[in-house]
Amino acid sequence: MARLAAYAPSMSDCEVLIQVLRWHFWLVWTLQEAKLSLKRLRNLLFGNGPTPPTSPVSEASSVLHHPVGAGEGAGESLLAEAGASGAAEAESEFGPGALAAAARAKPTGGHRPGTGRLRADAYEGAERIECRHEELSVGQRCPVCGHGRLYELPRGVEIRIDGHALLSALRYELQKLRCSACGQVFTASLPPEAGEEKYSTRARAVLAIGRYYLGLPFYRLQGYQAMLGVPVADATQWDQIERVADCS
Repeated sequence: MARLAAYAPSMSDCEVLIQVLRWHFWLVWTLQEAKLSLKRLRNLLFGNGPTPPTSPVSEASSVLHHPVGAGEGAGESLLAEAGASGAAEAESEFGPGALAAAARAKPTGGHRPGTGRLRADAYEGAERIECRHEELSVGQRCPVCGHGRLYELPRGVEIRIDGHALLSALRYELQKLRCSACGQVFTASLPPEAGEEKYSTRARAVLAIGRYYLGLPFYRLQGYQAMLGVPVADATQWDQIERVADCS
Protein backbone atom coordinates (compact mmCIF):
# COMPACT_ATOMS: atom_id res chain seq x y z
CA MET A 1 0.00 0.00 0.00
CA ALA A 2 2.91 2.36 0.72
CA ARG A 3 4.50 1.67 -2.66
CA LEU A 4 1.21 2.22 -4.48
CA ALA A 5 0.70 5.50 -2.68
CA ALA A 6 4.13 6.71 -3.87
CA TYR A 7 4.23 5.39 -7.47
CA ALA A 8 0.58 5.12 -8.62
CA PRO A 9 -0.02 6.84 -11.97
CA SER A 10 -3.48 8.01 -10.91
CA MET A 11 -4.94 9.00 -7.57
CA SER A 12 -8.22 7.21 -8.28
CA ASP A 13 -6.38 3.99 -9.21
CA CYS A 14 -4.38 4.26 -6.00
CA GLU A 15 -7.51 4.62 -3.88
CA VAL A 16 -9.19 1.65 -5.54
CA LEU A 17 -6.14 -0.59 -5.09
CA ILE A 18 -5.75 0.41 -1.47
CA GLN A 19 -9.38 -0.50 -0.80
CA VAL A 20 -8.92 -3.83 -2.58
CA LEU A 21 -5.86 -4.73 -0.51
CA ARG A 22 -7.51 -3.64 2.71
CA TRP A 23 -10.59 -5.72 1.92
CA HIS A 24 -8.44 -8.72 0.98
CA PHE A 25 -6.43 -8.72 4.21
CA TRP A 26 -9.53 -8.28 6.35
CA LEU A 27 -11.38 -11.06 4.52
CA VAL A 28 -8.49 -13.54 4.82
CA TRP A 29 -8.08 -12.85 8.54
CA THR A 30 -11.79 -13.11 9.37
CA LEU A 31 -12.18 -16.37 7.45
CA GLN A 32 -9.13 -17.92 9.13
CA GLU A 33 -10.33 -16.94 12.60
CA ALA A 34 -13.93 -17.98 11.86
CA LYS A 35 -15.15 -14.46 12.61
CA LEU A 36 -17.21 -14.28 9.43
CA SER A 37 -19.57 -16.88 8.02
CA LEU A 38 -20.18 -17.39 4.31
CA LYS A 39 -23.79 -16.28 4.70
CA ARG A 40 -22.73 -13.04 6.38
CA LEU A 41 -20.10 -12.49 3.68
CA ARG A 42 -22.69 -12.94 0.95
CA ASN A 43 -25.05 -10.51 2.65
CA LEU A 44 -22.20 -8.02 3.02
CA LEU A 45 -21.33 -8.19 -0.68
CA PHE A 46 -24.75 -8.51 -2.31
CA GLY A 47 -27.18 -7.45 0.40
CA ASN A 48 -30.11 -9.37 1.89
CA GLY A 49 -31.73 -10.80 -1.22
CA PRO A 50 -34.76 -13.08 -1.54
CA THR A 51 -34.80 -16.48 0.13
CA PRO A 52 -32.76 -18.89 -2.04
CA PRO A 53 -34.39 -22.12 -3.23
CA THR A 54 -33.52 -25.44 -1.65
CA SER A 55 -31.61 -26.74 -4.67
CA PRO A 56 -27.83 -26.14 -4.37
CA VAL A 57 -27.48 -25.57 -8.12
CA SER A 58 -30.18 -22.94 -8.27
CA GLU A 59 -28.77 -21.28 -5.13
CA ALA A 60 -25.33 -20.97 -6.70
CA SER A 61 -26.80 -19.61 -9.95
CA SER A 62 -28.90 -17.06 -8.07
CA VAL A 63 -25.81 -15.80 -6.25
CA LEU A 64 -23.80 -15.55 -9.47
CA HIS A 65 -26.54 -13.77 -11.44
CA HIS A 66 -27.66 -11.46 -8.66
CA PRO A 67 -27.44 -7.86 -9.89
CA VAL A 68 -24.66 -5.89 -8.24
CA GLY A 69 -25.14 -2.61 -10.10
CA ALA A 70 -25.41 -1.03 -13.52
CA GLY A 71 -22.43 0.20 -15.49
CA GLU A 72 -18.72 -0.28 -15.08
CA GLY A 73 -18.31 2.02 -12.13
CA ALA A 74 -20.89 0.19 -10.03
CA GLY A 75 -18.62 -2.80 -9.35
CA GLU A 76 -15.69 -0.59 -8.37
CA SER A 77 -17.80 1.60 -6.13
CA LEU A 78 -19.39 -1.42 -4.45
CA LEU A 79 -15.99 -3.03 -3.85
CA ALA A 80 -14.60 0.19 -2.46
CA GLU A 81 -17.61 0.66 -0.15
CA ALA A 82 -17.42 -2.96 1.02
CA GLY A 83 -13.71 -2.71 1.62
CA ALA A 84 -14.06 0.53 3.55
CA SER A 85 -16.91 -0.79 5.69
CA GLY A 86 -15.13 -4.13 6.28
CA ALA A 87 -11.88 -2.42 7.23
CA ALA A 88 -13.68 0.00 9.53
CA GLU A 89 -15.51 -2.90 11.20
CA ALA A 90 -12.27 -4.87 11.61
CA GLU A 91 -10.44 -1.88 13.07
CA SER A 92 -13.26 -1.05 15.46
CA GLU A 93 -13.69 -4.66 16.61
CA PHE A 94 -10.14 -5.98 16.69
CA GLY A 95 -8.04 -2.82 17.11
CA PRO A 96 -6.07 -0.63 14.70
CA GLY A 97 -3.30 -3.24 14.25
CA ALA A 98 -5.60 -6.04 13.14
CA LEU A 99 -5.08 -5.40 9.42
CA ALA A 100 -1.30 -5.31 9.72
CA ALA A 101 -1.30 -8.51 11.80
CA ALA A 102 -3.55 -10.18 9.25
CA ALA A 103 -1.19 -9.20 6.46
CA ARG A 104 1.75 -10.81 8.28
CA ALA A 105 -0.16 -13.92 9.36
CA LYS A 106 0.28 -17.07 7.30
CA PRO A 107 -2.14 -20.02 7.38
CA THR A 108 -0.58 -23.02 9.09
CA GLY A 109 -3.22 -25.56 8.05
CA GLY A 110 -4.81 -28.29 10.14
CA HIS A 111 -7.38 -27.92 12.89
CA ARG A 112 -7.65 -24.89 15.10
CA PRO A 113 -6.27 -25.23 18.64
CA GLY A 114 -8.75 -26.70 21.07
CA THR A 115 -10.75 -28.72 18.52
CA GLY A 116 -12.02 -31.93 20.06
CA ARG A 117 -11.03 -31.15 23.64
CA LEU A 118 -13.37 -32.13 26.47
CA ARG A 119 -14.05 -30.42 29.77
CA ALA A 120 -12.73 -32.01 32.94
CA ASP A 121 -16.32 -32.69 34.06
CA ALA A 122 -16.72 -35.11 31.14
CA TYR A 123 -14.35 -37.61 32.78
CA GLU A 124 -16.84 -38.89 35.33
CA GLY A 125 -15.13 -42.28 35.62
CA ALA A 126 -11.70 -40.86 36.39
CA GLU A 127 -10.10 -41.80 39.68
CA ARG A 128 -9.95 -38.77 41.96
CA ILE A 129 -6.68 -38.10 43.74
CA GLU A 130 -6.33 -35.12 46.05
CA CYS A 131 -3.08 -33.17 45.83
CA ARG A 132 -2.36 -30.98 48.84
CA HIS A 133 0.40 -28.51 49.55
CA GLU A 134 3.20 -30.08 51.53
CA GLU A 135 4.27 -26.87 53.27
CA LEU A 136 1.20 -24.56 53.13
CA SER A 137 -2.23 -24.85 54.75
CA VAL A 138 -5.40 -22.81 55.17
CA GLY A 139 -4.99 -19.96 57.65
CA GLN A 140 -1.22 -19.82 57.33
CA ARG A 141 0.44 -16.45 56.77
CA CYS A 142 1.38 -15.71 53.18
CA PRO A 143 5.05 -16.59 52.55
CA VAL A 144 5.36 -13.84 49.90
CA CYS A 145 3.98 -10.69 51.50
CA GLY A 146 3.95 -11.85 55.11
CA HIS A 147 0.70 -9.97 55.93
CA GLY A 148 -2.29 -11.88 54.58
CA ARG A 149 -3.71 -15.27 55.51
CA LEU A 150 -4.16 -18.10 53.04
CA TYR A 151 -7.67 -19.31 52.22
CA GLU A 152 -8.83 -22.08 49.89
CA LEU A 153 -10.00 -21.50 46.31
CA PRO A 154 -11.85 -23.90 44.00
CA ARG A 155 -9.44 -26.65 43.12
CA GLY A 156 -7.69 -26.80 39.79
CA VAL A 157 -8.09 -29.89 37.65
CA GLU A 158 -5.52 -31.70 35.54
CA ILE A 159 -6.44 -34.79 33.51
CA ARG A 160 -3.98 -37.59 32.75
CA ILE A 161 -4.99 -40.44 30.45
CA ASP A 162 -3.32 -43.80 31.04
CA GLY A 163 -3.64 -47.18 29.36
CA HIS A 164 -4.61 -50.52 30.92
CA ALA A 165 -5.61 -53.93 29.71
CA LEU A 166 -9.24 -55.00 29.69
CA LEU A 167 -8.32 -57.22 32.61
CA SER A 168 -5.64 -56.27 35.11
CA ALA A 169 -4.20 -58.41 37.88
CA LEU A 170 -3.16 -57.66 41.46
CA ARG A 171 -0.49 -59.87 42.97
CA TYR A 172 -0.66 -60.25 46.74
CA GLU A 173 2.50 -61.69 48.27
CA LEU A 174 1.62 -63.18 51.66
CA GLN A 175 4.33 -63.37 54.24
CA LYS A 176 4.82 -66.80 55.80
CA LEU A 177 6.57 -67.55 59.09
CA ARG A 178 7.53 -71.02 60.41
CA CYS A 179 8.43 -72.02 63.90
CA SER A 180 11.87 -73.59 64.15
CA ALA A 181 10.74 -75.84 66.98
CA CYS A 182 7.29 -77.17 66.07
CA GLY A 183 7.22 -76.30 62.37
CA GLN A 184 3.94 -74.39 62.55
CA VAL A 185 3.43 -72.02 59.56
CA PHE A 186 1.80 -68.64 60.04
CA THR A 187 0.51 -66.97 56.83
CA ALA A 188 -0.49 -63.32 56.58
CA SER A 189 -4.13 -62.71 55.70
CA LEU A 190 -5.40 -60.93 52.59
CA PRO A 191 -6.75 -57.38 52.90
CA PRO A 192 -10.55 -57.13 52.91
CA GLU A 193 -10.66 -55.42 49.50
CA ALA A 194 -9.04 -58.46 47.86
CA GLY A 195 -12.24 -60.47 48.14
CA GLU A 196 -12.70 -64.23 48.22
CA GLU A 197 -12.82 -65.09 44.49
CA LYS A 198 -10.08 -64.85 41.90
CA TYR A 199 -12.28 -63.11 39.29
CA SER A 200 -14.23 -60.12 40.57
CA THR A 201 -17.68 -59.14 39.36
CA ARG A 202 -16.15 -56.22 37.48
CA ALA A 203 -13.78 -58.56 35.63
CA ARG A 204 -16.71 -60.78 34.58
CA ALA A 205 -18.67 -57.74 33.40
CA VAL A 206 -15.68 -56.52 31.35
CA LEU A 207 -15.43 -59.94 29.67
CA ALA A 208 -19.12 -59.92 28.79
CA ILE A 209 -18.97 -56.37 27.39
CA GLY A 210 -15.84 -57.15 25.38
CA ARG A 211 -17.44 -60.18 23.77
CA TYR A 212 -21.03 -59.08 23.17
CA TYR A 213 -20.69 -55.29 22.91
CA LEU A 214 -17.22 -54.77 21.41
CA GLY A 215 -17.38 -58.02 19.43
CA LEU A 216 -13.97 -59.36 20.52
CA PRO A 217 -13.54 -63.10 19.96
CA PHE A 218 -12.32 -65.13 22.90
CA TYR A 219 -9.10 -66.21 21.18
CA ARG A 220 -8.23 -62.61 20.26
CA LEU A 221 -8.75 -61.41 23.82
CA GLN A 222 -6.68 -64.37 25.02
CA GLY A 223 -3.75 -63.32 22.83
CA TYR A 224 -4.11 -59.67 23.84
CA GLN A 225 -4.10 -60.46 27.55
CA ALA A 226 -1.13 -62.82 27.15
CA MET A 227 0.81 -60.05 25.39
CA LEU A 228 0.20 -57.75 28.39
CA GLY A 229 1.25 -60.37 30.93
CA VAL A 230 -2.23 -61.14 32.30
CA PRO A 231 -3.19 -64.33 30.44
CA VAL A 232 -6.81 -65.50 30.48
CA ALA A 233 -7.71 -68.64 28.52
CA ASP A 234 -10.67 -68.57 26.14
CA ALA A 235 -12.41 -71.38 28.05
CA THR A 236 -12.01 -69.43 31.29
CA GLN A 237 -13.56 -66.38 29.64
CA TRP A 238 -16.61 -68.44 28.66
CA ASP A 239 -16.97 -69.83 32.19
CA GLN A 240 -16.88 -66.36 33.75
CA ILE A 241 -19.33 -64.89 31.20
CA GLU A 242 -21.69 -67.78 31.84
CA ARG A 243 -21.71 -66.92 35.52
CA VAL A 244 -22.76 -63.35 34.60
CA ALA A 245 -25.61 -64.70 32.46
CA ASP A 246 -26.82 -67.03 35.22
CA CYS A 247 -26.79 -64.41 37.98
CA SER A 248 -30.11 -62.97 39.09
